[in-house]
Amino acid sequence: MNFLRKYIESYKGLSQESWMLSLVMLINRSGAMVIPFLGIYLHQQMGFSIFDAGKCLSLYGFGSLFGSGVGGWLTDKFGNYRVQIVSLLLCSPLYILIPHFENFYSICLLLFLLGLFSEIFRPANSVAITRYAKKENLTRAFSLNRMAMNLGFSIGPAIGGVIAAYSFYWLFYINACSCCVAILVFVLFFRNRKERNEAIAEDGRTNHVNVANRSPYTDTKFLCFSLFCTLFALAFFQLLNTLPIFLKDGVGFTQKEVGLVLGYSGFIIVLTEMPLIAFVEKRLSIIQVMFWGTIITGLNFFLYTISHQWFLVYLAITLMSIGEMLVLPFMATVTSLRSGPNNRGSYMGVNGISVGIALIVSPLLGTSIAEHLGYDMLWLLTALLLVVTAVGFYFSIKSLKEVTEFK
Repeated sequence: MNFLRKYIESYKGLSQESWMLSLVMLINRSGAMVIPFLGIYLHQQMGFSIFDAGKCLSLYGFGSLFGSGVGGWLTDKFGNYRVQIVSLLLCSPLYILIPHFENFYSICLLLFLLGLFSEIFRPANSVAITRYAKKENLTRAFSLNRMAMNLGFSIGPAIGGVIAAYSFYWLFYINACSCCVAILVFVLFFRNRKERNEAIAEDGRTNHVNVANRSPYTDTKFLCFSLFCTLFALAFFQLLNTLPIFLKDGVGFTQKEVGLVLGYSGFIIVLTEMPLIAFVEKRLSIIQVMFWGTIITGLNFFLYTISHQWFLVYLAITLMSIGEMLVLPFMATVTSLRSGPNNRGSYMGVNGISVGIALIVSPLLGTSIAEHLGYDMLWLLTALLLVVTAVGFYFSIKSLKEVTEFK
């Protein structure tokens, strides 16, 4: 009963708008069955080699890279509401078009556009969260949004694995429908809603003018932090590209079992993220949380080099889920605290660019290492990379005054 009471308390104080933004994310991600199975679809259904499938996935990453920068600029110029609607509107028809093309270059182009239009959504959505959350609830607001995303990610792959065994095409069509439903819910709730005064913008920082005029592209301390965000994402995104192929070809799981493993990750996050964030916020600094979260994520990859038994796979996925919960929400918090009200979209865009770079490099590098050196070497190098990243997070965040003074 004590755990249940604390679990309920972890949700208190969050605004109605934060809940609705998370609901839109849940609807959108519940249909997100395509991305985790793209590697398998391209390799198995289209007959591409593992490396060629990696090239296609990297084009999706290139689109995401451009989408993050463009989305941040558009958000600062036109507002988060319009940008989120345009992103969802443009993604829906692309999901319908992709399964009707079989040419390698056509698929690369469509995946590039899909990455571009879908990633425009990220900085706009992140800015919307900061507009409707109190400063003391900021990380939990980001966590709620991520929890909704992971609940959808839990539902999507689990159902997607069953659907993929029947037909890959239906994955794309359902994803298109989920975008349309998300648009409808978003517009109905937010179309006449005024944004609140930004608590973060009124926190009395003495360097407020400098913050407001600062560009994230010349903020060397923040760019250093973003570099380590890229390295973390480089490792983490193996979950979306190389890991599903490894589970199918290296471990011997069926498509349904791959979907269940990925769905299990989302289930763990949905069940534990909010109370975990509420717990660590009271006991650890942002630096400590991100350091140990990165180390735990690295341990997950190291376990794959020990054994391919199913129970060890699920233990590894559990550790990855814990590491993800400890790192990703605080990435957004650090970015928000470093920015000002007039450049928050641009800062969130740079944070998205760091993720976009990883989306490009991760599938190319991961599939190349797996094909030429084997999966064990891939997981060992990924674990070592995360150890380096943990140390990088420690020193780069320590240099950001706005973050170290945050209480």
